[in-house]
Amino acid sequence: MDVAQISDQDVETLFGFDEGHFLDFKRIDIQPAKMQRTVSAFANADGGEFYIGIYDPSNGGSKTWDGFNNPEAANAHIQAIEAILPLGSNYRAEFFHWSGGPGLVLHVEVFKTRDIVKTAAGEIYVRKSAQNLPVRSDDAIARLRLNKGISSFETETVNADFEVISNSTVIIDFLINVIPHSEPEKWLAKQMLVTASKPTVAGVTLFAEVPQALLPKRCGIKIYRYKTNAEEGTREVLDGIPATVEGCLYEQIATSVAMVKKLIESIKRMTLDGLVEIEYPEETLHEIITNAVIHRDYSIPDDVHIRIYDNRVEVESPGTLPGHVTVQNILDERFARNGNIVRILNKFPNPPNRDVGEGLNTAFRAMEMLKLKKPDIVPRLNSVVVYIRHERLASPEDMIMNFLSSSATINNGKAREICVIREDWRIRSIFKRMVDAGMLEKVPGSMTSNTSYRAVPG
Repeated sequence: MDVAQISDQDVETLFGFDEGHFLDFKRIDIQPAKMQRTVSAFANADGGEFYIGIYDPSNGGSKTWDGFNNPEAANAHIQAIEAILPLGSNYRAEFFHWSGGPGLVLHVEVFKTRDIVKTAAGEIYVRKSAQNLPVRSDDAIARLRLNKGISSFETETVNADFEVISNSTVIIDFLINVIPHSEPEKWLAKQMLVTASKPTVAGVTLFAEVPQALLPKRCGIKIYRYKTNAEEGTREVLDGIPATVEGCLYEQIATSVAMVKKLIESIKRMTLDGLVEIEYPEETLHEIITNAVIHRDYSIPDDVHIRIYDNRVEVESPGTLPGHVTVQNILDERFARNGNIVRILNKFPNPPNRDVGEGLNTAFRAMEMLKLKKPDIVPRLNSVVVYIRHERLASPEDMIMNFLSSSATINNGKAREICVIREDWRIRSIFKRMVDAGMLEKVPGSMTSNTSYRAVPG
């Protein structure tokens, strides 16, 4: 295991951190079995890290460094972690050595896991703020399973006649395009959208004409327009009555995207060229709204909320990030809480989730193409909010100069990459402006086809 040397400044920074939802400090005399509670809690929540060998007194005194005499002295702790995370892929550990304190501090990072992690004693914990809270009741364990995506509310049955989905206009229109052709009853049963002659939540949300009548407050979309840039919208700045979008999921998504786009186009902002319309890429709105609808937790009695401000759009989806998905890996990892909904919605004509698993990547790229900042994804206690802000990235000139602060030269291809500009002629124009302004100069001897530039000294 690696031993990293850290400086006085690093330790000062480390000692300045407070214990919280993602961070904990432990003494080396902590019992390995008790330490497993922290491992379980982090793995079952959003992940986190802890340091064994740093004493953080509860009375608010100063932290102290008191580590292990050698790496072997921490074997019992490492073995305790391995006992409940046996594959070694859900955590990372290293030792820190500091010349100003005795011994080695063990730094452990625990990642959010797909499955529920128990201690060796069979106990389940979850991290909330700076506490490791036990999960004991059947209801609490069931909620944790839903949060982690181990089970999904979409498979629950709805107390309604099967005919609400087998005889709906939605299923009849849908099956016209399904090959081979089949009767609604047979096809729905084959797709596991009916159990014991009762429709499932997935079946109702996909094919009932008005799912909201059968699942009130669980599958609607609310759209608000606030005429303000403030952090919170209030009744005083609410523009009209919030709109409620109902219908099957396919119709909801299309209607909501069109409605949000129309409301955004009504927003104007003052520039040097006068009043201009606010512009958001439609791909971003479409993909983020689609994700909010199909990946939400349908067990939570709440709607998807879309709030439109003068300078941003907020999309709030009920439920935590499922499985092992975190804010840090969400663009790379794939996990569908509602597998049936995702799979069958993709069978509709011109499906809203056409590129399954690539929606957020598309949304982020579309924002970059307009030189807008990437969306922010913020988990809350029982929901996830995506903030789509109308804030410009740095100008191309700033991006180029920032690049040259750590690189000697830049050419057209590299400038197009960092500025997210496709056309080489636009970069040539930017280079010319910067040369005329005395910011850049051509690198002597570079060829016309691949001219390089460097920052003017001073």
